[in-house]
Amino acid sequence: MPRTAAPTLTSPVPRIADSDRRRTSASVILRSVLEHGPVARSTIARLTGLSPASVTDHCARLADLGLIQEAAVPRRSNGVGRPHVPVDLDGSRFVVGGVHVAVPYTTVALLDLRGRVVARRELKHRSPDPSEVLARAADGLGALLAGAPGSRAVGVGVAAGGWVDRDSGTVVEHPLLGWRDVPVRDAVGDRTGLPVHVDGHARALVNAERLFGRARGSRSVLHLFVGNMVDAAFATNDEVHHGPRSQAGAIAHLPLAGGTEPCACGRVGCLQVELSERALCRRAREAGVIDGVNPMHVVAAADAGNPVAVRLLGERARMVGRAAGLLLDVLNPESVVVTEVGALYREDCLAALREEVGAERSAAVSPSSFPDSVLAVAGGAVALDVLYRDPLAADVSPALT
Repeated sequence: MPRTAAPTLTSPVPRIADSDRRRTSASVILRSVLEHGPVARSTIARLTGLSPASVTDHCARLADLGLIQEAAVPRRSNGVGRPHVPVDLDGSRFVVGGVHVAVPYTTVALLDLRGRVVARRELKHRSPDPSEVLARAADGLGALLAGAPGSRAVGVGVAAGGWVDRDSGTVVEHPLLGWRDVPVRDAVGDRTGLPVHVDGHARALVNAERLFGRARGSRSVLHLFVGNMVDAAFATNDEVHHGPRSQAGAIAHLPLAGGTEPCACGRVGCLQVELSERALCRRAREAGVIDGVNPMHVVAAADAGNPVAVRLLGERARMVGRAAGLLLDVLNPESVVVTEVGALYREDCLAALREEVGAERSAAVSPSSFPDSVLAVAGGAVALDVLYRDPLAADVSPALT
């Protein structure tokens, strides 16, 4: 009886593997250009471990998409031989839209491929109604794009506090705004016609720090965001941990040693009620330092020499340091980034925060790399993280202008 030939495997797995490999290669090449550009292709091959042929092919693809370009001045290797023509990001064509939804206002912005803010507006909330807030944000982005006729948007990132489900593009719960199950991605996408990506602001800022900030190259990064909302994010080996339905980083109700503020959950001393900007401003009003709800007015009073403002900011910084120390004990990251107004703008607050963390770990703690644009960067970083992870999938069609 004749032998039957072994069946040929027709599984799509090899094609999937090839697709993943191309995506990963394109990503590491674009990241190398971001970090080192203008950079020769031979240097990219050495940095990434990819073959020169693969680097050349992917650089051609990225150039066709308009994401990179050859630099104007060629470089010679050791002064002899054929000059290398380095490549760099093409900053002349594309931007991303950024939206950050805070409690009192929404920030809308345009960012270039290096994460730099090129235009920005703040839209004070008329009401917390999500339909109105998101419609005004989308229209605000449209106005910014209309004022930048030479730029084309490749997508929009939306960042917010609370529980944000990245996969569904939904703000599941934002207790201070009263939002529940708000389909942010659909709402902004329908109004702008652009691809929209949504994530929590602490995770967005971890990605911003990895791509454009001080944490670039760190093997593990913890970000602690202390605003009206208090939350955290953790990244290791270039991946941000999201957890099921993106619930990772919810630290609002962790107990803070020495806390005295009653929380709506029924306990006393939860992180958010102790550290939030609302609590800081309330204490400052009670002490006669300010008469509003803007934490920057407390910073301004401290800068003007008001001793009560200095004390309030210092006490808050020490409590933030205590919270950072708790998270350091649990996660042991290589670097810690803190977004908090005192640490951002006053050296005495940063010193108090680091002192509370402890001398042996204080060098790992730094303030945000984006003190004057942190909310705008948070929104834009959501879209830029997607672009840098899969640049070959970027939609750069003229319809997105």
